[in-house]
Amino acid sequence: MIVLANDGISKAGEQLLIDAGIEMLDAKVSQEHLITFINENKVDVLLVRSATKVRKDLIDSCPGLKIIGRGGIGMDNIDVAYAIEKGIYVINTPKASCRSVAEMVFAHFFSLARFLHESNRLMPLEGETHFKALKKSFSTAVELEGKTLGVIGFGGIGQEVVKIGISLGMKVKVLTRNPKTEKITLEFFDGQKVQFDISSKTDMNEFLTDLDFLSINTPKSSEYILDQTQFEKMKDGIFIVNTARGGVINEVTLLESIESGKIAGAALDVFENEPSPELALLMNPNLSLSPHLGGNTQDAQMKIGRELAEQIIEIKKKL
Repeated sequence: MIVLANDGISKAGEQLLIDAGIEMLDAKVSQEHLITFINENKVDVLLVRSATKVRKDLIDSCPGLKIIGRGGIGMDNIDVAYAIEKGIYVINTPKASCRSVAEMVFAHFFSLARFLHESNRLMPLEGETHFKALKKSFSTAVELEGKTLGVIGFGGIGQEVVKIGISLGMKVKVLTRNPKTEKITLEFFDGQKVQFDISSKTDMNEFLTDLDFLSINTPKSSEYILDQTQFEKMKDGIFIVNTARGGVINEVTLLESIESGKIAGAALDVFENEPSPELALLMNPNLSLSPHLGGNTQDAQMKIGRELAEQIIEIKKKL
């Protein structure tokens, strides 16, 4: 079996595959040359992340492909149903990066709540000359403990966000399309565990009314989940973080709601026009921004590589 990890794979995952007698190709192939490379090198397994697209034309042109793997959760860059219809195994790693994304959510929440995103911009420029003025301007910071956290989406990432929120002493609310109850387990360093049964709400208006912090953790959406109508329902001074997908928030009305003071601040790790975010977003001081880094930690990459490798090894036994 020959594997092309076109968007990379962790050393841990690579070693598992090699130890199982699977050949790894050391190459990064451009999209336009990918079909030719796969066929010429008799690639059985194509592993991708978000950069490489696996559409119908590639699937049809590469009859030797047996497995398509996505390192991560979202599968919108793969024509999954069509690949399965053609008899190809399609795998992903829905749990591997959940904790990393959830910690990114709170990195942004803390940054917004304490003005760290703006302080880090201004201190190198004005810290020497306007130290006291900066200190005063950032004096309206807030704590997270005791505040109400809303989480839209209750998959693996949403559950990790809820765990962190509970551990910080926040009140937690979850919104899903259909009612859902999950058992959330907090595990501590000394082996103790505490469990919470968390049930989601399905009424958006009821959900939004009393939130202090809001995290969006949904799959890609064909329409905005949050737009002007939803922003108007929110409590003044809310903080919002989107680590889901670009297009779940209307960025234009988000900026308008920030300018009006309805929203105290927002953080975007994903963008509608990714990888070329709008300049108005990049220049707004009330936004904390990152370039789609949610699952990009060494820990997540190691887990992703291992999970992909383990699934490939199991499928190989069936082939």
